[in-house]
Amino acid sequence: MPPLEGEADCDLAIVGGGFTGLWAAVLAGGDQRVVLLEGERCGWGASGRNGGFAEASLTHGLENGLSRWPDEIDTLQRLGSENFTAMRATLGELGIDAGWEEPGVIDVATRPHEVEWLADAAEAAERAGDEVMLLDRDAVRGEVDSPTYLAGLWRRTENALVDPARLAWGLREAALSDGVRIHEHTRVTRLRRDGDGVLLETAAGRLRARRVFLATNAYRPLVRAIGRYVVPVYDYVLVTEPLTAAQRRAVGWERRQGVADSGNRFHYYRLTPGDGGSRILWGGYEALYHFRNGMRPELEDHAPTFELLARNFAATFPQLEGIRFTHRWAGAIDTCSRFCVTFGRALGGRAVYAVGYTGLGVVASRFGARAALDLLHDRDTELTRLKMVRSRPIPFPPEPLRYAVIQATRRALARADERGGKRGAWLRGLDRIGAGFDS
Repeated sequence: MPPLEGEADCDLAIVGGGFTGLWAAVLAGGDQRVVLLEGERCGWGASGRNGGFAEASLTHGLENGLSRWPDEIDTLQRLGSENFTAMRATLGELGIDAGWEEPGVIDVATRPHEVEWLADAAEAAERAGDEVMLLDRDAVRGEVDSPTYLAGLWRRTENALVDPARLAWGLREAALSDGVRIHEHTRVTRLRRDGDGVLLETAAGRLRARRVFLATNAYRPLVRAIGRYVVPVYDYVLVTEPLTAAQRRAVGWERRQGVADSGNRFHYYRLTPGDGGSRILWGGYEALYHFRNGMRPELEDHAPTFELLARNFAATFPQLEGIRFTHRWAGAIDTCSRFCVTFGRALGGRAVYAVGYTGLGVVASRFGARAALDLLHDRDTELTRLKMVRSRPIPFPPEPLRYAVIQATRRALARADERGGKRGAWLRGLDRIGAGFDS
C-alpha cells in the first residue's frame, strides 16, 4: 500500500503492521475510521520472521505465569485457551491459509537435570488441566531421533504451527477488506497531543487521530515508557535444503511436532510446511543485545552466530551430516523483564501500547490487541481488570548499565546450563526482584 502523503485524519491510528497491529485493525475495523501506519511492509519484522510456534499461553508458559500472577493464573489459562480457539476460528472464517497444523510441541531434555525439570513441568501442566505426555529416552527418540535426547514432554493441545508470513499477509488483506486504510513504508517520527487527539508526523505527511495504538514491537519507541520496559534482542534462524526421503527416515518426525530444548539457551525447530520435501527450520540459542538498543541491518548477518547454529544442528542430528543450509535470517524480538506482553498509556490516555511478547506472541498478540483496544476506549472488561494488564514489568536500567546487566545475565544463564541448572547469585538476585530471565 502507498505511503501516507499530505494531511489525513481518523478515529484510530495504529502504528505497526505486525501481528498486534494487524489484529487490532481486524478487531476494530468497520465501526470506526481506522488507519494503520507501517514503516516497512506489514509482517516485515518479527511477525514475518519467527518460527511459527503458535502457543495458547498468554504468560510465556505456565511456570512464568504462576510465578507472577498466581491468584489469577486460572483466569489467564482460560483466557489463553479461549483466545487460541477464537484465533483458529477467525482464520477459518476469514479464509486465511496460514498453514495451521496442530501436531503438538515436544520440549526435549538434553542434559540430566532437564529430565527432572520436564517431570515437574508435566505435573504442573496436568494440575492445570493441560494434555501432556512425558516421554522417556526411547519414546522421545521414537518421535524425533536425536542421540542428544534424554527425555521429552509432548504438549499435545493448545499449540499450533503456522506460516507466520502468510498469517500476517492474510490479516492485512482482511483488514483492508473491512475498510482499514493501510499505509506502508510510512515511518512515524513523532507523536504529540493535538487538542483532544494526537498528531502523528511522518516524512511526507501528518495524521490526526482521536486515539493511537502503538504496536511497535522492538522498533523505535515513540513514547518514553516503552523504552524503559522493552529492549531489542536479535534472534537467528537457519533453514536446510529439502530433506530427501532417506533423510526423513533417518530422523523420523512422522507426526511433524515442533521441538524446543529445555535449557536457558535453547533451540526451537520444526519441519516447514510441505509434503515429502520439508526443510528443517532451526533457530534460537543465542540472543544478542547491542549497546544503546542497537538495531541496524548489518546486525542481521552475524557469521559467528550462524556458525554456532550450524555446529549445534550437526550435534543434534549427526545422521544428516552434509546437509546444506539454503536460507538464513535474523530479526529483533521485543523483550521485557517479565517475558510477556505489557501494556501502558501515554499522552494523557490518548495513546496505549502493547509490547514485550519476548518471542511468544503469535497467538498472544490477538489478546494484546483486544486488551489494548479496551484500554484505549476506557472499557471496564475482564481483560482490563487483570493484574497482568494493570501491572508493569521491572524496567531496564539506562545505558551503560543496561548493556552490562544484559551481558552479565547472558553469561549467568550459560553458566547455569553448564552447572546442572543451578542458578548462581546473579540469577537468584534477579529472581528476587521479579526480573525474570528464566529462558
